[in-house]
Amino acid sequence: MCPTGSLAPKRWRRWDFSVNGLQFAIPEPVRLALGALRQAHRQAYIVGGAVRDLLRGLKPQDYDLATDAPPEEVAAIVSARGWKAVDRLGMNLGVTVAIIDGCPIEITTFRGERYGSDAHRPAQVWYAATLAEDLSRRDFTINAMALDAAGELVDPWGGAADLAQGIIRTVGDPAARFAEDALRMFRACRFAAQLGFSVDPALAAAIPGCLHRTAGLAVERIRNEIDKMLAAAHPAAGLDLFVRSGLAAARCRRRIDGQDTLVEILPELGHLVDLPQNSAYHRFDAWRHTLATVEGVRPEPALRWAALLHDVGKGLDGVRGVNRHGAWTDFGHARAGAEIARTALIRLGYGTPLVRLVRWLVASHMRLGAHSNWNMATAVRWVRKEAVSGGWPAAAALAGAFRLLGELGAADAAAAKDAPEQAAALAAAGNFLAALAEKIPVRPAELAVRGQDLLLVLGSGQQIGLFLKAALRRVQDGALANDRESLLKAAQRWQARKAAVQPAARDAGDEK
Repeated sequence: MCPTGSLAPKRWRRWDFSVNGLQFAIPEPVRLALGALRQAHRQAYIVGGAVRDLLRGLKPQDYDLATDAPPEEVAAIVSARGWKAVDRLGMNLGVTVAIIDGCPIEITTFRGERYGSDAHRPAQVWYAATLAEDLSRRDFTINAMALDAAGELVDPWGGAADLAQGIIRTVGDPAARFAEDALRMFRACRFAAQLGFSVDPALAAAIPGCLHRTAGLAVERIRNEIDKMLAAAHPAAGLDLFVRSGLAAARCRRRIDGQDTLVEILPELGHLVDLPQNSAYHRFDAWRHTLATVEGVRPEPALRWAALLHDVGKGLDGVRGVNRHGAWTDFGHARAGAEIARTALIRLGYGTPLVRLVRWLVASHMRLGAHSNWNMATAVRWVRKEAVSGGWPAAAALAGAFRLLGELGAADAAAAKDAPEQAAALAAAGNFLAALAEKIPVRPAELAVRGQDLLLVLGSGQQIGLFLKAALRRVQDGALANDRESLLKAAQRWQARKAAVQPAARDAGDEK
């Protein structure tokens, strides 16, 4: 992979050429690698995502090359130029990494593949003689293009046309491609989210018949694709395909206590599709509202996950009801959804910090909506209760959570009734609560006094620890100011009370 833009050393020249009237600038290490292979009378092409990005007028993050030279010859060609050759991915995969002026470039030998029972890995890989065979094994037409050293586009599957039209289409029969590698179904969702493209109807129609293949995929691979969807610029496009195609309700493989176990992916989302909501407050059904909320927040992992799951409790037994006007209600959906979110994220193998934060955001998103009835005392009580709870590692973490909650609330309101004033008020409420949280410590280390300051007053580390624990609770309750002078005076009073109690206890013992 080759860095570009500001990451590229300034001494690199750039190699310019044009394709279909578009002017491209290629880093010189890429040009040198292509030239070295061509001078050795070998074919050499830029392939994969770099070609797709260049045709979209974007700077590729990395460049991959393909050649008809076997990896041993590639390594020899690279070494003869004084560059370092690294067999990072294994000679059996045909990948050699050339390090040119500090820039790593993957050079892959043309290859063909045959798939067997494994849901992702090919059963057999061989070196191919032609670029056409190599491109024919790739997943989507937009990834099955190549550029040669003269800037000529090789596009046997019509990828450039699909790119121009914004369509994701498989190379050949979609059912055959998904039967080979089940992860391609999730990759289709991910590319839709990243590019904002629609999917070929034949591709979407082929997914339900291949869902059984997902049982052979590791949860880590699927989780990676979901994370990329949620981080993308157009997450709704990918998530909608993910849910409506049945992929979210499918199962995958997770290793638990040394044993492979089948676990569901995200079936919790399916019931939201076409789920009606109270039209007095909502313009969309529950699923379209969810997608709009996801797109309305920043691509921060916890925030996007909370947006995806914030209404997952709606429509469930014990939550869904009808009010006296005959309209739908979902009282308690935030609390129910928080537990559903926790269960789903744990099942997918996410870490405790993310799980806790998403659960809290989902549980709290309706509480923030009551901001119009707040007064200062109510706000302070909420923040102090959170600070005392022990669920936050630092005041900054709690403050950050409130800011995220404000962002979630704003996006939720905008998706509900497109109410910019209410959205702005909720964002402001989150920032206000965050500002309060920054001033309330959640652990002794955040008190405005150090142990060394207390040593002369309290005399021992054990006494210092006991005082700091007591002082933290008093500061959190608002009974003690968190400044050095107030804390030192409190320590003196605490020590004096302790000294007064001890002689009384001894005197009582003497009387006995």
